[in-house]
Amino acid sequence: MIVSALLTSVGINLGLCVLLFALYSVLRKQPGNIEVYVPRLVVEGKAQRTREFNLEDLLPNPGWLRKAWQTSEDELLASCGLDAVVFIRIFIFSFKVFSVAAGLGMFILLPINYFGDQLRETDFTDLQNKSLDLFNISNVKDGSNWLWAHFSAAYVITGVVCYLLYSEYKYISLKRLEQFYASKPLPQQYTVVVTGIPSHSGCSLSDTIESFFMEYHPSTYLSHVVVHRTNKLRGLIRDAENIYKRLTRLRSRPHNPASSERNCFFGLFGKSKDLVQDYSKRLEDLEENVRQQQSGYSKTVEEVSAAFVCFKSRYGASTALRIQLSENPIEWVTEQAPEPHDVYWPLFSSSFIRRWISKLLVIVASITLTILFLLPVAFVQGLTNLNQLKTLLPFLNNILEISVVSQVITGYLPSLILQIFFSIVPPIMKIFSTMQGNISLSGIEKSACSKVLWFTIWNGFFAIVLTGSVTSQVQIFLEPKDIPWKLAVYVPTQASFYIAYVVTSWTSLSKELTRVIALLGDWIGGCSGCFDNELQAPSMTYHSEIPRILLFLLIGLIYFLLSPLILPFILIFFCIGYIIYRNQLLNVYLPKYETGGQFWPIVHNSTIFSLVLMQAMAFGIFSLKKLPLASSLLLPLPVVTLLFHGYCRKRFEPVFQTFSAETLIKKDRSEQNDPGMNEFFDKLKTAYNDPSLAPKDRSQYADDQNTPLLFSLES
Repeated sequence: MIVSALLTSVGINLGLCVLLFALYSVLRKQPGNIEVYVPRLVVEGKAQRTREFNLEDLLPNPGWLRKAWQTSEDELLASCGLDAVVFIRIFIFSFKVFSVAAGLGMFILLPINYFGDQLRETDFTDLQNKSLDLFNISNVKDGSNWLWAHFSAAYVITGVVCYLLYSEYKYISLKRLEQFYASKPLPQQYTVVVTGIPSHSGCSLSDTIESFFMEYHPSTYLSHVVVHRTNKLRGLIRDAENIYKRLTRLRSRPHNPASSERNCFFGLFGKSKDLVQDYSKRLEDLEENVRQQQSGYSKTVEEVSAAFVCFKSRYGASTALRIQLSENPIEWVTEQAPEPHDVYWPLFSSSFIRRWISKLLVIVASITLTILFLLPVAFVQGLTNLNQLKTLLPFLNNILEISVVSQVITGYLPSLILQIFFSIVPPIMKIFSTMQGNISLSGIEKSACSKVLWFTIWNGFFAIVLTGSVTSQVQIFLEPKDIPWKLAVYVPTQASFYIAYVVTSWTSLSKELTRVIALLGDWIGGCSGCFDNELQAPSMTYHSEIPRILLFLLIGLIYFLLSPLILPFILIFFCIGYIIYRNQLLNVYLPKYETGGQFWPIVHNSTIFSLVLMQAMAFGIFSLKKLPLASSLLLPLPVVTLLFHGYCRKRFEPVFQTFSAETLIKKDRSEQNDPGMNEFFDKLKTAYNDPSLAPKDRSQYADDQNTPLLFSLES
């Protein structure tokens, strides 16, 4: 890529960002868009639609930027939870890292690279037509003493990253403890999930559970709830929900012609029927069927060998969680219970064998998806090479000769296509994680986050670098021992692609503000009345956003030494993301669960991986640049980094897995004389009852056209 192509991409994306920011500041002020741009505030009752129109509403203003910026972290924590704080801390951590990196890269490394004269004699004329490779380390002459500046920078950035990682890990772990001490008694703190419960002839599963825990945990055991297979029942309830919503919509507009239809030949002929009456009858039948199913459940047939077991203290629950309960390790298996509304109930309908097979299938499916994704990666790589594109598609030669067209194709289009393909991966990985056997929605999200992360790192970095232009470097997969050296050769050549990719990502971040799909859906629903009136604020999709941020963290660290020109663009990316997501967390996304910051260990591990990869790249580069002494002196760096990582895992990671006995006992003792604990324990006994077994009677409301949708199925 040449400088003018980069400038074209920067101009296009910067213009789009400004346009989207201005468009958002106008659209968010329109009365009809309140449910699109502040749905969280509407659900919480902090905002409502107004009918007043003001000409100032058509003018963009930066008021929302100021509010998002000025909101303190304590306010964000109280409003959005620790998971949101951790998410924003990723941007803060990255901004600190790349502020230092950009200072070193732009003022020290970049001038050294440009004046290296390895690729050509220094010439400032016609700079816009120069290749971006002139700003890479490839332009520094082999054996040059100026390479020691890059060597020193590798040590400096390693120290900075490790220091900031330690500070963030310590800060977030303390926040996690503070949140625990400040919290009220919560059901998940006193409950464990027990699976693999052995069956005994002549004894019900409930009796087996009570007998076991009364014998081995008599002083702390409180109660239990046996899990039932309720997939069929949940299907009936979902059908009833859908009928009730349709009926509610029809009754809200009784004179609409859509409230009746003909019953022959796709509704074109025949006698018309009253849809309200028809839906009312179907709803009554479904409700009766649900009641019969609920009352006819046989414990001996419909029970699952799993239960939620509640204890009288947090320490009692933690004791049962940490120790092996049975001599047979696959019986009486325990894990921490999620929040009651976070439970993924369909999981318990699957047997152990079925879940085990599902895990194997998920592994195979994930590998297959990763391999298939090489096709769009190869296509994108072909677009970055204009000469090869002319060879493959000779009929486009005349078009590709146009300067603006070639700059857009090589500087903007490849990264845009890659981002479109990447956008379909998170939903697929979430489906895979759902099949894998997680007992909670948050567990599914964390599992999907890890899958998307490593998929993104492989296909967003390794596949692009190692495949080269289309398939010319595929043979290196047959020689794994040569991969480190190949990385040192090919990574610098992809610097221009990643610069364009980062710049294009500014626009994708800005599109998060406008919520185009939600806006179109709201407009279509308002015009046609085909959507129900119940507003549900979306939740933050951490499993897709965290991997995307960590990919840019990896790219920035890798190209810090190789092509420091990328650093200011990455810094802008993190600045844009910081302000946008603070605004969205405060106004749009409503937390559906709280993990207590358990996404941070994923961030820490990924950053360490990126740092070690950067060091390995530096080792290969110095070897290729014929500076063997620098390569030798770099060897202690990854060793020290991994030792630091091991220390952090021992020091902080246990805090994110479970709380210590000291912490739990302190918390239990502080509440043992609280008169409200008896009421809490009464509620705890029924907190984990399957919502599909609770009575729901909507048919009695079917005749009231003004009745809001009071009931919803908890999934």
